[in-house]
Amino acid sequence: MKIYIGTNNKAKTKAVQTIAKLYYPDASFVNKEVDSFVSVQPMSNEETRQGAINRAKQLIEQQDTLFGIGLEGGVQEIEGVLYMCNWGALVTSGGEVFTAMGAGIPLPDEVSEKLRAGAELGPVMDVYTNRKGIRHAEGAIGVFTDGLITRSMMFEHIMYLLIGQYELSKKLL
Repeated sequence: MKIYIGTNNKAKTKAVQTIAKLYYPDASFVNKEVDSFVSVQPMSNEETRQGAINRAKQLIEQQDTLFGIGLEGGVQEIEGVLYMCNWGALVTSGGEVFTAMGAGIPLPDEVSEKLRAGAELGPVMDVYTNRKGIRHAEGAIGVFTDGLITRSMMFEHIMYLLIGQYELSKKLL
């Protein structure tokens, strides 16, 4: 059985594989870069959630698929402050859609200003940290939690929520 992951992002892939292997030890994983069909930098919970769903839905047409996983990071504004947000979607070959959201913390004003001007968080974080590839490593969440929570860990939490819903649904049939 195959689990398709709608990205080549290393942090997201690690999260899916780490948690899914606990429940499906015989599964194999296939990464397929698919479009989210939302803004490159989603600016709301709704848009971020839709991006995750869009990614996952494109994966269920593959043969021998247990399910497809779409993970999406974005930001949302609350009382004038931009917070990181992140969503995941699990879509089964039968078309069932499960969604879950994860952690969110406020972003510094200097980062928020750039996002409001149209920039994307990943490249902004590379400049902010004077490093390359933050989105594939600890992510903004890792930077702003002093390494206590990494991007992969953040998406691992979402994977637990998605798999939990999926497994419960099979018991409720």
